[in-house]
Amino acid sequence: MVKKILQIIAILLMGVLGGMIWQAIFLPSLAKNPSFEKFWFIREFKERETIIFPKEEIIIQENVALTKAVEKVKNAVVGVRAISKKGKIVEGSGLILTSDGLAVTLAELLPQGYNFSLFINGDEVPFKIIKRDPQKNLVLIQLEKQGLATRGFANLEELKEGQRVFLMGVIFLNEKPKKIVNEGIIKYFSRGFIRTNIFEKDILKGSPLFDIEGNVLGINTVDSEGKITTIPIAQIRTFANL
Repeated sequence: MVKKILQIIAILLMGVLGGMIWQAIFLPSLAKNPSFEKFWFIREFKERETIIFPKEEIIIQENVALTKAVEKVKNAVVGVRAISKKGKIVEGSGLILTSDGLAVTLAELLPQGYNFSLFINGDEVPFKIIKRDPQKNLVLIQLEKQGLATRGFANLEELKEGQRVFLMGVIFLNEKPKKIVNEGIIKYFSRGFIRTNIFEKDILKGSPLFDIEGNVLGINTVDSEGKITTIPIAQIRTFANL
């Protein structure tokens, strides 16, 4: 009795192994031969192959597009650091708007009575504040540097829910600025704001939000729960007279 059971198990295992070899080796080889195209199992295999591989290719293409976009935008992001006379520190990021040094950040990152520092790719850059609007939570800055990297502005009329986006900001590790990236999708938006599904610490305040092509969608605020809400680039352009 035991011998018969073992024989049955052996036959089943051989069948499974044979099926795997058929699927992995013989079936793909037959599918390449035009003589076997009339058989239904060959047509079915080709249809399966057609469905699976494009999905994998799309995922790979999206990941490549994201890494390329991150590389495009990194030089247009500035680090912001403010220190009060009592030693309180406020940190965040900002965005370079024009190659001749016009930049923008959140008003809350440059509070009155603090000493400010701005950094581009780790180097501190002199600047002056041109315009401040606490209600809009925006500050316009003139950096004392020319030939700076910039990014194009996204067309917000083409914005869609579910669209893939990413932010890039600057954090300070041991007082040294370092770029950081996070990605997500747009949950919903209106003329006055863009809401994503990204959650972050408040040190990412002022970080720009970009679409997958590296165009600027706006700059980010972070609430007490870590939710990212973006001030749209259209409002920023109006504020900066661009």
